[in-house]
Amino acid sequence: MSGSHPGTQALLAPDEPAAFRIINSEGSGSAVLVCDHASNQIPRRLGTLGLGTGELADHIAWDPGAAEVAQRLAAHLDAPLVLSGYSRLVIDCNRPLDSPESIPEQSAGVPVPGNLGLTPEERDARIHALFWPYHRAITRLLDQRAERPSLLLSIHSFTPCLNGQSRPWPIGVSYGRDRRLAARMRHELARHGDLLVGDNEPYAIEEAHDYTIPVHGEGRGLLHVLIEIRQDGIRTPAATATWAARLAEVYVSASFGLGAPDFGSHPLKTRLALTGTLIAERDEKPRSMS
Repeated sequence: MSGSHPGTQALLAPDEPAAFRIINSEGSGSAVLVCDHASNQIPRRLGTLGLGTGELADHIAWDPGAAEVAQRLAAHLDAPLVLSGYSRLVIDCNRPLDSPESIPEQSAGVPVPGNLGLTPEERDARIHALFWPYHRAITRLLDQRAERPSLLLSIHSFTPCLNGQSRPWPIGVSYGRDRRLAARMRHELARHGDLLVGDNEPYAIEEAHDYTIPVHGEGRGLLHVLIEIRQDGIRTPAATATWAARLAEVYVSASFGLGAPDFGSHPLKTRLALTGTLIAERDEKPRSMS
């Protein structure tokens, strides 16, 4: 499924990708996944924003590996997934529109020439073509699931080093006012003893800085967590598959009893109800996480 808006023709050509994609829209699991920085695509009309190929492939333009993890995780959990279609440098779908980082003039010290001196009309074109369609898609999806419990997972990745500072966490969980799901997931991740799990690291969720979780999670009263995976750990298909499988098992344990219906105490029955057959089938043959 894809999305558009009457104003998109001002920015997007008819043959360009839509502002968002929805995968597994009818997923029956309790999780709803979003990926705010899934793509480094730039609308053709904007050229390259004055940046080189290397810069557009770097973390300033998107969250490398996040979309792959999110898609694999959605399959494990039988969860719907909404992915943004364009680079965060065009407009950041996880920033309030009044934030200076919404359409950044620089990112991690790298100037973005194509974002300098924009007119209000040019800003509005990006907002109406890309930002609102993505968030309206999330809103519609959650509205359609209003009669059943939903837990919101936002999947991101982060660079191992920023502004000369190394970031030691292979993974972090972030939250705002409600830390219940994040705390449980952090506990489950840390149980395996081989992970330093960030607690609101490398980023905390703040209303002045974030949009998706405050609006679609806290604003609806949904349990939520933002998951940040360090990019050097998800550079290959095998690595993204490993993280997705690990997160699926962690989510099943962490979400049990949190906003999900009571299906009794049978572990196979419970996991089937929460996440779909992939996790349920694995419960028949226990395995350790890699």
